[in-house]
Amino acid sequence: MDDVKIGEILLPGDEDEQHRQQQRVRDRFWPVLKRAFRQVPFSRDLVAAYFCALDRRTPTRVRGILLAALAYFVLPIDGIPDLLAGIGFSDDIAVLTAAFAAIRGHIREDHYLSADRALADGLPDAV
Repeated sequence: MDDVKIGEILLPGDEDEQHRQQQRVRDRFWPVLKRAFRQVPFSRDLVAAYFCALDRRTPTRVRGILLAALAYFVLPIDGIPDLLAGIGFSDDIAVLTAAFAAIRGHIREDHYLSADRALADGLPDAV
């Protein structure tokens, strides 16, 4: 990840790229979150971001940024491989933190309510 800046990772991409990222996120989000749950200090925000990214009412640019960050989160191999205990998700956390800062205010209360329901139900395999 030395040559790749977080801003480059968070580029929203064109519509085709957003569609590919959305499918990747839908397929892998919940299994990866189950593995990372104890290492990600803001799991509720992460799940709310997932619901915000899949919400068609969310502005396209915001969806693109969130989908890019969530796609990076679900990739098995990235800047620091997620398999490394304790530090594997640190680069993912940095990317997600940058994404949250870029889209501040777009994750709505209904996204948090959906996140609360999903977390209360014990992290589904897929939604």
